[in-house]
Amino acid sequence: MEIRLLNESDAHSYQQVRLGALKNNPEAFGSTFEREAAFPLDFVASRLKPDEDQFVLGAFQDGGSLAGIVTFKREESPKMRHRGNLYAMYVAPEARGRGMAKSLLEELIRRARETDGLEQIHLAVVTDNGPARKLYTSLGFKVYGTEPRALKVCGKYYDEDLMILRW
Repeated sequence: MEIRLLNESDAHSYQQVRLGALKNNPEAFGSTFEREAAFPLDFVASRLKPDEDQFVLGAFQDGGSLAGIVTFKREESPKMRHRGNLYAMYVAPEARGRGMAKSLLEELIRRARETDGLEQIHLAVVTDNGPARKLYTSLGFKVYGTEPRALKVCGKYYDEDLMILRW
């Protein structure tokens, strides 16, 4: 397994994994398959360009295929620059159970801790996603609130736990 920063050249692979995430687990993400399937590849590539305030990490299987992704974005407001956000965490079903998600998160946290002035990472996770909640908790994230009915998918509501990791 290899964990590395993604960039514009990874756009096609990233888009395939992201669309798989939205199709397989629509209740876990704020976006939709239909919305993101319409994004042109150059738009997807522009989202992958890393800079000092945001990056996307990818986890590659031994055969070289991208199977896991996670996004970090620092807050832009001067009063909120001490905060970062973790988004779009996903590992393809065929790659689960091998520590890929944990490796992605550990690398994201490592990079975030090296960011000057950053003090905490926030995330939201669907309340009934036990495996994800357990993983986040194992890495030090703590629940600080719950947003009822945060997402509505096919007429069903999903609550989200709001979690934070401070250092």
